[in-house]
Amino acid sequence: MTTKKVNSTKSDSARSEVRISVADQVRELTIETTSDRDEVLSMIKKSLASSEPLVLSDTRGRQYVVPAAKIGSVEIGDISERRVGFAGA
Repeated sequence: MTTKKVNSTKSDSARSEVRISVADQVRELTIETTSDRDEVLSMIKKSLASSEPLVLSDTRGRQYVVPAAKIGSVEIGDISERRVGFAGA
């Protein structure tokens, strides 16, 4: 019996990790989103320019709303494949 690999869709390949530091908060938000880096960056710029809240959805469907005035800094990175074991060592 063979299994066929499914071609990765945009939601699988375009995953990003977004870290947002919020003013007056000790912890920062870490969100794994299915959007790519450019989409996330444009959403952040639009939010800051219009002073509208930033709304991001994570890979599990949860939504995060951050007031634009409270955004301290944002770090956007790609999510790399997580390796298990010692095969790469």
